[in-house]
Amino acid sequence: MIIKKIQNQPFNALFFIIFTIFAFTLPQASFAFPIYAQQAYENPREANGRIVCANCHLAQKPTEFEAPSSILPDTIFETVVKIPYDVTKKQILGNGQKGGLNVGAVVILPEGFKLAPKNRLNDELKVKTKGVYITPYSATKENILVVGPIAGEKNQDIIFPILSPDPAKNKKVFFVKYPIYIGANRGRGQVYPAGDKTNNNVFNAISSGKIQEIKDNGKELEVAILSTNGDINSKYS
Repeated sequence: MIIKKIQNQPFNALFFIIFTIFAFTLPQASFAFPIYAQQAYENPREANGRIVCANCHLAQKPTEFEAPSSILPDTIFETVVKIPYDVTKKQILGNGQKGGLNVGAVVILPEGFKLAPKNRLNDELKVKTKGVYITPYSATKENILVVGPIAGEKNQDIIFPILSPDPAKNKKVFFVKYPIYIGANRGRGQVYPAGDKTNNNVFNAISSGKIQEIKDNGKELEVAILSTNGDINSKYS
């Protein structure tokens, strides 16, 4: 996704950490199941900057990201991932029915930054994040946060409450500029992790003609196509 907007929020302090945001492209379609990426990849960001979600979500749409330009050590602050789309659009669900789009996001923070503990959230942030289940990517990657799939109509703006590290306690953290990498999706992906197509695709017929019959054999569908020369060809899917 192309990051389009950054909102600055001033903080009065003698010491601060400045963020810079790197932009990159990521796909449309859904954040489907983060567990796919979590099981297959130790780090969701590849060496070339590509987010692994793009392996299954092949289209592209813009995403917006907001974060403060500077923050204090050991402070709770919020970042916002905005995933705009036309809510009248529908997708093909796993059961073949049409339904609303899900959304999700990945936020890759600098080392030392992590999801803010619930007991340190103020009342405003508790209300803003209610019903949105954000988790660390893994036990060893607390600085990488994932969320989804969640209903897109109600969650086009996803708030991530972040706890900044304290350089006085963590000697690996410094008062410098840090990059944040963002990926977001809406809708289902086009490819499963094994490489098989999902039903969110265009499927080509084996021949031109008119569909005569569709049979459900339990394990697969048989589609009978009447070609222009009068032959009936069958395709299984």
